[in-house]
Amino acid sequence: MTLHGKVVFMTNADDNSGETLIKRLADEGAHFILNSVSDGKDIQESLAYCQSQGVKTTVVNVDLSKSSEVKTMLERVAPQIGTVDVFIHNTNVVIPTSVETCDEETFLKVMDRNTKSAFICTKEVGKQMAEKESGRIIYISSIHAEKPTGSSFVYSVSRGALKLLARESALYLGRYGVNVNAIELGPIDGDDEKFTSHISKLYDDYQYKVPSTRLGNDDDLADLVLYLASDHARYINGADIRLDGGFLLHYMDHKMKKPTVRSESHPS
Repeated sequence: MTLHGKVVFMTNADDNSGETLIKRLADEGAHFILNSVSDGKDIQESLAYCQSQGVKTTVVNVDLSKSSEVKTMLERVAPQIGTVDVFIHNTNVVIPTSVETCDEETFLKVMDRNTKSAFICTKEVGKQMAEKESGRIIYISSIHAEKPTGSSFVYSVSRGALKLLARESALYLGRYGVNVNAIELGPIDGDDEKFTSHISKLYDDYQYKVPSTRLGNDDDLADLVLYLASDHARYINGADIRLDGGFLLHYMDHKMKKPTVRSESHPS
């Protein structure tokens, strides 16, 4: 098993992708520190699966944008489960807003959850990893680090900041054998509703803007996360890996691979 005995710290176990990620990594022998705002209530199936696999899990519920809480939590759980080997930041808060109407409170809320938490956690787990001279840090970000949403400017800002955080962290922590990479996740089912916009048509017929016309899913994400968490990815550091099926390459709507609608012929 590629992650046998490794401790994985995940920032949002309650996320839709959480169940798939936990199962995939548990199958590879990982143990878990799972941050859950539901205190584990929403991830009972995942916890049961980990138990059936003999995987150790510790469920926590802390404000990851507060350094004192993260530091205290990591110190508390280390004797029970060990120090962190793989850190997965999968917190993904989207609040519709525009530059013209966004209030300061909303801006700071999104930035705290999506970006400041990544900085705080990277700083704290980075110390543990640097001491061991080994570790993997994976930010699950978005193509909207590159492309405006047209519906939530602060979300795009938070993803763009995460891109540079990954690069700066990779430059520093790479000297201690720690790899830091970002996954820029593209469209999945439901994103057309999440990013509804009155100024952008990016998500109109969005599944057909993927050349294969197949949207990504949690399994695609889990495959890449597992690879980046493993020793197979030892030479990948400071990378932004776009996982979007080619979605951002689209530029001509009339060339989309849409199903052919056949008209019914009626006998005269």
